[in-house]
Amino acid sequence: MSDSTRAMAWDDVRLIDAIAREGSLPAAAARLGIHHSTAFRRLGQIEAMLGCPLFERRRAGYVPTQAGEEMAALAKRVDEDITAVTRRLAGQVPSPAGEVRLATSDSLLADLLLPMLVRFRAAHPAIRLDVITGNTALNLSRRDADVALRASDAPPETLVGRRVARIAWALYGTAGLAVETAAWVLPGEGLRSLKTLRRHQARIAPERIAGRFDSVLALSGAIRAGLGIGHLPCFVGDTQPGLVRLSPPVAELAGTLWLLTHPDLRQTPRIRVLLDHLAEEITLCRPLVEGTSPAA
Repeated sequence: MSDSTRAMAWDDVRLIDAIAREGSLPAAAARLGIHHSTAFRRLGQIEAMLGCPLFERRRAGYVPTQAGEEMAALAKRVDEDITAVTRRLAGQVPSPAGEVRLATSDSLLADLLLPMLVRFRAAHPAIRLDVITGNTALNLSRRDADVALRASDAPPETLVGRRVARIAWALYGTAGLAVETAAWVLPGEGLRSLKTLRRHQARIAPERIAGRFDSVLALSGAIRAGLGIGHLPCFVGDTQPGLVRLSPPVAELAGTLWLLTHPDLRQTPRIRVLLDHLAEEITLCRPLVEGTSPAA
């Protein structure tokens, strides 16, 4: 279907509203959990379909034209109508039920997610969780998992979701270790996706390397046992008894935490409630994840 004949979808209206609110394509894309390139392409298609520009591209950002303002106002009205209908129908829809496959890493599960999942189960006892841990990216398009909570700077464009936090990393060790003389604990081949961390630690002399470990959970265990010092996500290091921060968060090591699903699944009730629950819970934990408020 050509741009001039296709019907406008609700997602198109949401994109226009997000650009109008944020004033830039990257910020609008982040708000909707899509890639900047996808937002740019879709805006071009919408403007071609309507036959008029919706935004003026200025140095300071995207400014709505009169047509853009009308579309943004339409988005607000439709959103209010949807909210009103949803509120009216609340209680008429059966509670979400069934199985949800959640893919994440062992460290995210052990040091962040488990209390969240306990609260989720208390709120939604009819949903069964099948949790898959590992550092290998699963294919949500093949239903290897329904929902993924992953650290990634470039999630697949075939998935939808939201960027929920920046993951801060800092140097940790047990009390009394001196950074200048302590041995180091480094990531092994199983963590080869942590390319920036591996480059950052490449200058460490071989004779100071105590060992390499294939998971963040194993890294934290080795550091906690006193084998050496090493870098950990702040949500791990700041919650481990006996570990102390030996440096501020290292800016170049920061990663992005994404909550993702397949487009065909995002409105499935059991998937939707898990996505919303985790997004809300992680938002509350962002100071810990982003290294600005260490846990006691």
